[in-house]
Amino acid sequence: MKRKILCNIVVLLLLSGAVFANNDSVKVAAKPSVYQGMTLKLDIVTPALTAGLSKGKLQQYEVAMNWRLKDRFYPTLELGYAGGKTQKGDTLKYNAHGGYFRVGCDINPLKKHPDSPHAMLIGIRIGTGIQGKKTDCWGEIVAGCQVEIAKVKNTAFYMGWMGRLKILFTREKEGLAADQMGPIYIPGFGDRNNIGWGLSYHLGWQF
Repeated sequence: MKRKILCNIVVLLLLSGAVFANNDSVKVAAKPSVYQGMTLKLDIVTPALTAGLSKGKLQQYEVAMNWRLKDRFYPTLELGYAGGKTQKGDTLKYNAHGGYFRVGCDINPLKKHPDSPHAMLIGIRIGTGIQGKKTDCWGEIVAGCQVEIAKVKNTAFYMGWMGRLKILFTREKEGLAADQMGPIYIPGFGDRNNIGWGLSYHLGWQF
C-alpha cells in the first residue's frame, strides 16, 4: 500500500511539473519580440505648408523612419532639406539652403492595447540644422498618431500626423548688428525665433 501511494505521489509531481513547464512555455511564447519592424515615412504636408506660408519662397522635404520595439517604443530618425529666399523686415534678405536631422523616441501610451497596429505617439526630438558653416540645435515635444490603413502579407501601410512644439537652443545675443547675426531661417526649425511649431502628415510603409 505504501509503495502504491508513493508511486501515485511521484506520478502527480511529474504531471504537475509538466503542466507548469507547459504554462511557462506558453508565457514565454506570448511575450512580444523586442524588434517588430521598421516604418519608412514620407511627409506629404510639410512641402505644401512651407510653400503656402512663405508664398512659394521656401521649400522643405522630409522623410522619417522609426523602429517598433516591444509594442510600445519607437526610436525615430528624421531627415530633411529646406531652402529658399526669406527676409526679415524690409531690408534683411537671405538665401537659406541646408539639411537637417532629428533624433528621438516616441512612446505609445495605450497600455490596454499595446499589440494593436494603431498607435498614439508622444515623444521628444533633438534637431540639428546645417547651412554652410552655421549649425543650429533645438528640442521638440511631439504628439500624434499612426493608423494602419492596409496590410499585404507581412507588409503594412500607415498614415498619420505629428504636431511639434520647438524650442531653439542656439539663440542669438541681443543687440547684434545685422552682419553679426546668424541666418534668419533655420532648416528644419523655421524662422529664427525662440519658440516654433510644426505639423507633419505622413504616409508610411512598414516592413
